[in-house]
Amino acid sequence: MRLLHPIFLILFLLVGACTTYPDLQQQRMAALPQHYKQFDVLMGYEVLPAGGHTVVQGVVKNVRYFRMRNLEIWAAQLDDRGKVRAQGMTFIMPSELGLDESTDFSIKIPAPLAAGDRLRITYKYFGTDGGSHGLGDGTNWMQNFETIIPAR
Repeated sequence: MRLLHPIFLILFLLVGACTTYPDLQQQRMAALPQHYKQFDVLMGYEVLPAGGHTVVQGVVKNVRYFRMRNLEIWAAQLDDRGKVRAQGMTFIMPSELGLDESTDFSIKIPAPLAAGDRLRITYKYFGTDGGSHGLGDGTNWMQNFETIIPAR
């Protein structure tokens, strides 16, 4: 019986070590006011005025590819005819985002955006499902979506 007590104590400690911690990026994404969902990425973001320019900041998550490399995100203010007035972009670091990994992004647009303005967000990357270590086989992908700046 005395031998069982240390064994149960060790098992209890090992099982306790397997507990998970909350995913802070996932919590942050859920708290952001605007969201985009597609087959390859999930994105949560907000559009903030910042002293004569605008900042689009948020979280992007790879939900499709084993590896997503060289991800870049563009944000453009559009006029009434869909022409670009002002735009900004960012390269996502780290340059390789694994499946179910997420990271922050921040884009500065050198113009103030107001409620009701149109915003086009474009993202581009090279996705691979493994294979030749991602050196040849894969997909070059670009996608965009438009949204209206909500009233604060």
